[in-house]
Amino acid sequence: MLKLQRIHTADKELYNFMEELMKLSFPPEEYRDLKQLREYADTKDNFYCNVILEDNTPVGFFNYWDFDTFYYGEHFAIAPQMRNGGRGKVVLQHLCDTLQRPFVLEVEMPDEPMAIRRIGFYERQGFTLWPNDYRQPPYKQGDSFLPMRLMSYGDLDNVRDYERVKSLIHREVYGVQDGH
Repeated sequence: MLKLQRIHTADKELYNFMEELMKLSFPPEEYRDLKQLREYADTKDNFYCNVILEDNTPVGFFNYWDFDTFYYGEHFAIAPQMRNGGRGKVVLQHLCDTLQRPFVLEVEMPDEPMAIRRIGFYERQGFTLWPNDYRQPPYKQGDSFLPMRLMSYGDLDNVRDYERVKSLIHREVYGVQDGH
């Protein structure tokens, strides 16, 4: 059985697993400085750093933010040797069912096969790809904004809610005011 467990840096073994899988699964420009990530995991009440456990063995992680009216999924990965076994689907379904609020994710532009495959995975779980131009602010000083897309699950609309959602993610997750 799969379950999510919130972790902090004091959970050394699980936290190290999450951090190593983060580095393995994402290019450096797509995640924050690890020192800052550790700080967020330990101090930000609305940031949930979670390891995914299967029979008490870590198989992945899902980090998300609670913004009261919606959740923002910052990073989600299943360990490479555990992929394509349906675990990601089960975790996403569990989150969407239990969190009871809309969910937003950033995804790469649908212009290469792996990105298209990832988007298809989220669409099969009930997420909608927003056509809006979206640029992910840099996690690290000196890096560039990255062209991305947002996807949503639940009662969010890309016309009605885009500016509010984008502004909140930019401000709270990346520390960037719109237009900067």
